[in-house]
Amino acid sequence: MQNNSAHIQISIVIPTCNEEGNIFPMYERLVAVMNGIHVSEFEFIFVDDGSSDQSLINIRDLRTADKRVKFIQLSRNFGHQNALKAGLDYAQGAAVISMDADLQHPPELIPALFEKWQAGFEVVYTIRKDNQKVSCFKQATSKGFYRLTNKLAEIPMEEGTADFRLLDRKVVEALRKYTESHLFLRGIIPTLGFKQIGLPYVPHARVSGQTKYSFSKMLRFALTGITSSSAKPLYFSIYAGLFFALLAFLYGIYAIYIAAFTNEAITGWTSIIASILFIGGIQLIMIGILGIYLGKLFIQSKNRPLYLITEKELD
Repeated sequence: MQNNSAHIQISIVIPTCNEEGNIFPMYERLVAVMNGIHVSEFEFIFVDDGSSDQSLINIRDLRTADKRVKFIQLSRNFGHQNALKAGLDYAQGAAVISMDADLQHPPELIPALFEKWQAGFEVVYTIRKDNQKVSCFKQATSKGFYRLTNKLAEIPMEEGTADFRLLDRKVVEALRKYTESHLFLRGIIPTLGFKQIGLPYVPHARVSGQTKYSFSKMLRFALTGITSSSAKPLYFSIYAGLFFALLAFLYGIYAIYIAAFTNEAITGWTSIIASILFIGGIQLIMIGILGIYLGKLFIQSKNRPLYLITEKELD
């Protein structure tokens, strides 16, 4: 994965999974934008992440017509972050832009990213500003995720940070060294340093298809982000354990006092059972947190590749 095409000024990496209706519109808008900023050489790298529709066929058709279109076909669905990592590993541009294939990341923002890069910024990230069409539930969960993550993370992320960003070549080379089994690039990139700046954008409506992120996938992604960027949840387990141990100790002293110095019977079995169930639930949550970290260590210890490639055309 050496940079054999240093003359390529910009690479655009596009993770793709079942986006057959968006491939051609994506290409047309990208070409119009790139021609408008007069970039000397550029490439579009589509990373097919186990699509089951006609996405790869459409990409091949574009490749036949325009050799600046390149693709990597993964052997199965490895997930958005790993597909994005595959594209970054093989991109050859002096600057690399990553964006989704659903056109919610507007290609028309690329000139602004390019301008900031030319001004000396090495990471130009985007900040999603939701419009009124986004549901209150999605807005609330998104805000909650960033607030919780920022309280736990060593280096906070700006709220609304997206995987639509421009990275300088030196940043891409640094990311190539990362081999984490549970990638969370939004959390990794702020920790790299380099000169960074954010640009706001309003996401566009999908041209075709439906979102691939169900609530369960969003929840797993949030857990991955939180546990990938900090070990503070483990400390929370300790603090919670100490708190409930203190409550149990104080209640024990109270029970001994009642039994030894009064004739009153200790009543309230319902509250005791409720307390036991509550503490038991807390313990299960703590065990679950420990299990997430141990599971990550177990998977990482296998040292398996982040993705497997069936075919690639990058020349």
